Amino acid sequence: MGNVTRTATRAPKVDQACAEAVDVARAAITEEPGHIGEHLNVVAEGDRVVTHYFACDLPGYRGWQWAVTVTRAPRSKHVTVCETVLLPGGDALLAPGWVPWHERLHPGDLGVGDLLPTPEDDDRLTPGYLLGGDPEVDEVAWELGLGRPRVLSPLGREEAAQRWYDGENGPDAPISLAAPRTARCVSCAFYVKLGGSLGRMFGACANVYAPDDGRIVSLDHGCGGHSEVLIDETVIPAPPTIYDDGVVEEVE
Repeated sequence: MGNVTRTATRAPKVDQACAEAVDVARAAITEEPGHIGEHLNVVAEGDRVVTHYFACDLPGYRGWQWAVTVTRAPRSKHVTVCETVLLPGGDALLAPGWVPWHERLHPGDLGVGDLLPTPEDDDRLTPGYLLGGDPEVDEVAWELGLGRPRVLSPLGREEAAQRWYDGENGPDAPISLAAPRTARCVSCAFYVKLGGSLGRMFGACANVYAPDDGRIVSLDHGCGGHSEVLIDETVIPAPPTIYDDGVVEEVE
């Protein structure tokens, strides 16, 4: 191995003239004097370059600091200002980190008139010419040449199925748990089975009186609007006719 030369990095020294220019640094801050707090410290940035830190008293900026960098030319005692900036301190209140819009979306956020572009690399989709892996759908699409640019990928179908099953239209929904055990969608006349592999677990509700009308439901979902839910009507017999002789006036 060759000889390795290590060069020690010399920490810059605090320039005395620049460090004493507290008033020069304070005057460089253009905010109202009432918003500039006490002088906190001074840090050497380089040869004859230091930064003064002042507390910030602006409303809503708790823990922030004014930073003013000053310098001077060699063999000169005249200190000039390089820049001023407002920086967060260790306990400053900061805005939350930026989150891309597509990561902030939640199910159901799309409203009337909204446009939601789908990313080119969306894992839920696959190019139509590759087929989607659903034998029943792929066979029809291949024969008819539907030519959709993209179709659901196996991952897209799996995520949709899990989301539907775990949601308000699955077996654990409150309305499903409150319904009779025999009132399951799979045996309901209003249950319209989906095509393709998703049809093995899901269908659409067609009962206009049910809260799930027009929605995807799992075959083991249920509600009180099941077509075969029958209520035994109890017939109450009419009481016998009773005459009160005490109010009848006898006439000869």
